[in-house]
Amino acid sequence: MDAPLVPGAGQASLADVVPALLSALGVAGFTDRLGLNPARGVCLLLVDGLGWRSLREHPGDAPFLMSLTEGSEPITAGFPATTATSVAAIGTGVPAGRHGIVGYTFATPEGDLINALSWHTHGGGERVDLRERFVPEDIQPRPTALERAAAAGVRVTQAVPHVHRDSGLNRVALRGADFQGVHALGDLAASALTAVSGGGRSLCYAYHGDLDLLGHVYGVGSLPWRLQLAHVDRLAAGIAEGLPSGAHLVVIADHGMVTVPEEGRLDFDTEPALRAGVRLLGGDPRARYVYTEPGATDDVLAAWEELIGDRAWIRTRDEAIAAGWFGPVVEHRIRDRIGDLIVAARTDFAVVRSRVSPTLSRLIGHHGSLTPDEQLVPLLVYRPDSD
Repeated sequence: MDAPLVPGAGQASLADVVPALLSALGVAGFTDRLGLNPARGVCLLLVDGLGWRSLREHPGDAPFLMSLTEGSEPITAGFPATTATSVAAIGTGVPAGRHGIVGYTFATPEGDLINALSWHTHGGGERVDLRERFVPEDIQPRPTALERAAAAGVRVTQAVPHVHRDSGLNRVALRGADFQGVHALGDLAASALTAVSGGGRSLCYAYHGDLDLLGHVYGVGSLPWRLQLAHVDRLAAGIAEGLPSGAHLVVIADHGMVTVPEEGRLDFDTEPALRAGVRLLGGDPRARYVYTEPGATDDVLAAWEELIGDRAWIRTRDEAIAAGWFGPVVEHRIRDRIGDLIVAARTDFAVVRSRVSPTLSRLIGHHGSLTPDEQLVPLLVYRPDSD
């Protein structure tokens, strides 16, 4: 493709979803850009890694979800197209330039890299928990959309794996919701249905992550991935069948995924020309943040452009911000979290780190960039009253 797919440019994004749902629930102060019908309760099911294109390419494995695509259009994930950034956009109702979780890993004011999924230091050596030094509520201080909903009298629940309790990302993006830890598909569905049953307005955020895991390990479209997609389809159908009158099921994803062959991986750790003038390398393999030494940005840019060529869009921080990659506004406190250079993969390409992140570097599936495979995600709505 000749140009990056800039999220939200004329198209709804993940940041619009919860505001639209809360508007449908009658909560004042939120706008519905998605045209959703009024509801009494909503189960918002996030299927990690389920791109719009990959779903459409495997209709036989997900007949229920495919039935919901009729008349539906995809939305954009946001940049970078990665779980931490997307979950923050969902929970806060604003894009990365305002919520500040600008990637899988990004720089802290102290010069560390933070892993936004685990909220630990990232990049070799002993992992250090950063929840005290890099307090999640300070990193993302605005009230979440879920907090605002709870304050308006909506019963807000999150049905997510037990390990997410008190995580940094949970505190950043999903505070305000009652935590309901789950173990597997069965209690995920049961918890979601319980959360939207009973009287009063209710919103349940439910999360399933195994499709993303198998996409990373085996690749999108592999047999393990397809069989997992079939389980996801039955999960969604089971929730839909059990919904009470007046409740809706909305299925979304945080990003799509691209298969990157071994020959498409450029190794930062073994390529001296990439490392010259670079003090930190953050982001995802397909959406890298290059933090340069003082005065080295132009030389680093020239070296990376020579090695990568047209396999990626390479922009300075100011260029990417001006192009709207992080939304219409990037708050001043957030700017330095973004790399001096942003390298967004354009083809089946990734920048890996074989020594610092050997497991991540061996994965087949990757995401983060501005291609349609990564950016376009489903927004599927099931209303039992209209079935």
